[in-house]
Amino acid sequence: MDTTKWKPLAITLLRMAIGWHFLYEGFSKWAAGDWTSVGYLSHAQGPFAGFYHWLADSETMMAIVDPANVYGLMAIGLALSLGFATRFASVLGVLLLTLYYFAYPPFGGSIGGTTDGNLFIVNKVFVEALALLMLALTKEEGYGLHGLRLALFNQAKSSETASNESTTVSSRRDSLKNLVTLPALGLVGLCAYRERKDNDGNVDAMSGATIKIGAADLSELKGELDQGKLGDHCISRLVLGGNLIGGWAHSRDLRYVPSLFRAYNTEAKIFETLMLAEQAGVNAINIGFASNALMEKYKKVTGGKIKVISQVAPDKKKNDYLVNIHKAIDYGVDIIQVQGNWCDWLVRDKEIDKIALMLDTIREQGYVAGLGAHTVDALIECRDQGIIPDYYMKTMHHDNYWSAHPRENRKPFEVDGARSSDHNQFHDNCFCPFQEKTIQFVEQAKVPVMGFKVLAAGAISPEDGFHWAFKHGADFICVGMFDFQIVNDVNITLDVLDKVKDRKRAWFA
Repeated sequence: MDTTKWKPLAITLLRMAIGWHFLYEGFSKWAAGDWTSVGYLSHAQGPFAGFYHWLADSETMMAIVDPANVYGLMAIGLALSLGFATRFASVLGVLLLTLYYFAYPPFGGSIGGTTDGNLFIVNKVFVEALALLMLALTKEEGYGLHGLRLALFNQAKSSETASNESTTVSSRRDSLKNLVTLPALGLVGLCAYRERKDNDGNVDAMSGATIKIGAADLSELKGELDQGKLGDHCISRLVLGGNLIGGWAHSRDLRYVPSLFRAYNTEAKIFETLMLAEQAGVNAINIGFASNALMEKYKKVTGGKIKVISQVAPDKKKNDYLVNIHKAIDYGVDIIQVQGNWCDWLVRDKEIDKIALMLDTIREQGYVAGLGAHTVDALIECRDQGIIPDYYMKTMHHDNYWSAHPRENRKPFEVDGARSSDHNQFHDNCFCPFQEKTIQFVEQAKVPVMGFKVLAAGAISPEDGFHWAFKHGADFICVGMFDFQIVNDVNITLDVLDKVKDRKRAWFA
């Protein structure tokens, strides 16, 4: 088989594929209008992370880096696609991909995890850089404008000598072959334009510019979140909840929702969400114990500084009430809190002394000790027994929404119990069943209070739920947020804190 005829075609296809990737990435960023690499650079990791962080921290450098990135991608893409100055463009492409590679090197951990195309040491960026290196070092350049120039030169030379008619015909045929990159690029560009137009101008999610689905941009932030203190920790008034990230969804009778949450919140998406939260001023997250490993990886991989409030529970099978406290410390958490449902159960089952044991152990280890609950009766009983944490975490929402079951049918501790098929009974639908009792307890509390489930798991609007919780004494609110909700929720928090004038309780944080 004569491979010499196919080699130029193979080189051309490879060169144009990589060129289109570069060109589309650059165009996508340009079309986004407000694209910037600040977030990408500020969370870079690896041996050269300091260099990337320095770039992100300098407005002067970012004024150079962002346009150089956008127009560099497009210029390299055009050169490779059309076959013009291909070796020079390939070398520049290798240098640019090398910068991308070492911003998030897959050396034992990465944002994408060990998933398809993002493996240990070798990832898609690495492979594409090697392909460009091969193009730079290979004598064969395939078909393109460089070949057209050579073909025209040969055609002119053969016409002058007029010694070989077949050579002239061959040169003309080569000229046509080298023009093929123009209609090919035009056709692909037209298809991309139509696809973009059909999607209302949204940028491809696989590019460096993310689709915007109703999410406010960081530039739309109205200000900086106020902070309060838990021990020595300064915590933003709005705290990121862990249920959406952990995959727990209070979806009532919508059985598909937990799976949908988990499908959307991949590890990469979770890391993006956490990065965005930090950039928006949300500097703390309250998580279930199972999410500690992921948070430890997030901080290791991205250099994130978000404060981790870890919920802990006893290991009842081993009758060990302290083991998860020590495990949380090993994970590097910042604040430790007795999990709300376990506070309810231990009080209900007359094991309140175990709550005191857990809080004392947390404090002995030098950590702020929180106590959560769904049922206010559990916290009242602890208070009356002299068990006072460093802060409370309590469900705080009103019941003026459709799915809340009638007040007369509500029972203490039912939130952590069985779900009824009767709409008039509890079915994952009301998490602060005795709101007046909760308000009274919070107003009397002499330590900070973090309200959670303030939206009744999505049944109440943020404007309403945030105001209700802060009005009735919450010092912080913990809210589960998808990435596209974060900036809007921060702005709503700022508005509510500015307007809440009828709060009776003093701020305790």
